[in-house]
Amino acid sequence: MYSPTQPTMPQKSFVTPTRLMTGKDLPSGLRLNTLAGWNQTAADWRGFLENSPAGCFVAELDGQIVGTAATIIYENRFAWIGMVLVDPEFRNRGIGTQLLHKAIEHLDHLGIATMKLDATPLGKPIYLKLGFVPEYEIERWTLKRPAPVEPAQPVWCPNLEHAQIARICEFDRELFGADRSYLLQSLDRRAPELTNIAWKDDRPHAYSFGRKGLFADHLGPCAAMDPKIAEQLLRSFLERSARETLIVDCLLSHSAFLDSLRAAGFVSSRPLTRMFRGPNSHPGRPESICTILGPEFG
Repeated sequence: MYSPTQPTMPQKSFVTPTRLMTGKDLPSGLRLNTLAGWNQTAADWRGFLENSPAGCFVAELDGQIVGTAATIIYENRFAWIGMVLVDPEFRNRGIGTQLLHKAIEHLDHLGIATMKLDATPLGKPIYLKLGFVPEYEIERWTLKRPAPVEPAQPVWCPNLEHAQIARICEFDRELFGADRSYLLQSLDRRAPELTNIAWKDDRPHAYSFGRKGLFADHLGPCAAMDPKIAEQLLRSFLERSARETLIVDCLLSHSAFLDSLRAAGFVSSRPLTRMFRGPNSHPGRPESICTILGPEFG
């Protein structure tokens, strides 16, 4: 990070060599998101490479990875762009924009008509120039709480049966707009104690997943039409997580859930804007989604 006494790099754009990301680049990706204060882990980076080996890119200078961008294609309905990161010492050189163009060109070449992303206020003007338009607003909420006096007791959670996870993924496909079952299954494998499903007539009608990030546990996705059930899912997450820092990315349209976050001690930390480029033919049902999986995944 820069300090006020450090000289800044010239603010000019130039072409930086880019290439496909490989497994050997995982530590460099983790280094960049750690520098940025992002919550991704090495397992998250592996998820990008496993699901989109031809759609993850790095910018490299003198053997050092100075930028990244990743894409995930959801059922050929739309693609997600995330993890656009630049080393703080190499910012203001157009590296992030160059990587973003690389990701868009890759998806255009594959014929993916619709691209989506979650933009910070700083990135939003850049995305607008590239043809992205706002879909809806999201806000990140953070809770910092004291560490438990005693180590948290593990929560026993029965493994979901194959038929159960299939029904949950089918329900999520309807709400999200495309199939992302491999991601939900991965979340449940990595943190089964943070998976919570509300069943009705042997069918899921509300659910929440969670993941253990670099410095915080992250609730999402969480979907529930009934505000009372949504609050119950939040309380369950608070009880099952043993971390001091918790993160939730909530749709601003869900005022009742925002009230629940405030009541639990969460504080708003940053806004995000969900944006799309191309036809938004599969918007899903955002009115039923309380929290997203995360800005990098959708």
